[in-house]
Amino acid sequence: MSAVFLASLERSPSSNGAGKCDKNRLSLAFICDIMKISAKTKKRQRMPFVFIPVVSARALKKKAGNAMEKGKVVVLEDRVPKLKERRRQKANRRLIAYLSFFFLFILCVLYFQSPLGAVGHVEVSGNRHLTAERIISLSGITKRTSFWKVNEQNVEKKLTRHPEIKEATVEKQLPNTIAIHVREWRRIAYVYDRQTFFPLLENGRLLKQEGTKTAPSDAPVLVGWKDGDAIAEMTGQLAELPAAVLGAMSEIHYKPTREYEDRVIVYMNDGYEVSATIRQFADKLSHYPAIAAALDRNVKGVIHLEVGSYFVPYSPPKKEDGDETTSP
Repeated sequence: MSAVFLASLERSPSSNGAGKCDKNRLSLAFICDIMKISAKTKKRQRMPFVFIPVVSARALKKKAGNAMEKGKVVVLEDRVPKLKERRRQKANRRLIAYLSFFFLFILCVLYFQSPLGAVGHVEVSGNRHLTAERIISLSGITKRTSFWKVNEQNVEKKLTRHPEIKEATVEKQLPNTIAIHVREWRRIAYVYDRQTFFPLLENGRLLKQEGTKTAPSDAPVLVGWKDGDAIAEMTGQLAELPAAVLGAMSEIHYKPTREYEDRVIVYMNDGYEVSATIRQFADKLSHYPAIAAALDRNVKGVIHLEVGSYFVPYSPPKKEDGDETTSP
């Protein structure tokens, strides 16, 4: 187009030389402008063409819906309420935890300060001679004692200080019960002195503070014992006897003779009398049930166990002259 226009300008007649010169200058300037515009147009034509599709809002919404169905895209507007709900639930759980801890702390304080935290009941078992009230008194536990302040080991030490308690076990039982189990030293005899019966334990200890005026029935009574060594030796023999044989004895008298310096006379509850020695007392008396079973229960007498074992019945009472009657 520019070439054609240039040719037409060159063919146009000119009236004079000056006018021709001016026209030529004007035409050259115009031609330069045309050429610049043409060059710019070519550069624009060389630029790559980019196609930007225009998508409608309905199509975008439909595409987002399909993606949400596939689980790949989550719309922010739908996710914000869920995040707020999770934060609110987390805050509620935290508040509930704090309130629970606070109320639990208040309940613990009230429990320790109220009578509910004190010892409500004390159970005693295993005692035979000592009463439950006496054992509770020895333990030092009262209704005002805090249940959680009770030290089991300390209470056990207090109980075993008593000479008659061999072992003691203390156990806490919720909510407020203390269980005490004791094991006493066995009473193997009673020493009779000044019309009082003093218990003699299997460990050889004589309980002078536990004397009683009532005759006991659970162990024999030692009568006429003055020698301390003899009592100690007899205590060891009695400790070896079974409970059944020990309970069958009523009294044990110390009756030494020239032939047997450690002779004793035992009065049994079934009416028999036993003559034995301290040195072999446990070995001889352990066979007493079998010996008594072989005798006639209607005939009473003395069972001698000093060396061997033999039975001597009581001699029948002599009849006096005044008791004899004559037939008419």
